[in-house]
Amino acid sequence: MIVAFSLAPSTDNTDGSVHNAVAAAVKVVRDSGLPHSTSSMFTEIEGEWDEVMDVVKRATEAVSAYGSRVSLVLKADIRPGYTGELRGKIDRLEKAISEQE
Repeated sequence: MIVAFSLAPSTDNTDGSVHNAVAAAVKVVRDSGLPHSTSSMFTEIEGEWDEVMDVVKRATEAVSAYGSRVSLVLKADIRPGYTGELRGKIDRLEKAISEQE
C-alpha cells in the first residue's frame, strides 16, 4: 500500500511555522527504512498495512510534542500484491505523457 499523509500541530508560534514539527515527522519516516517521498505538502510511504500505519502513528506522536493537538490528513492506495508502486506509478505516467507528444 501507499499512504500519502500530512501532519501539522496546533501552534502558538507568532509566524505560524510548523517546520520543526514536520521535520520530526519526516525523520521518523526516513528512519523507518520504507520507500518514501516528501513534497511540500505530503509525505508518501510504501509498505505493508501494519508497518506503514505504525510509521504514521509514530510520526503523529513526534508531531504531538509541538502542540496540544495534531491534524492528520491521510490518503491510502491499497493494492494487495503490488510493490514498487511509489515509483512505478510515476514511471507509467511519464511514459503515457511521452507517448502523447
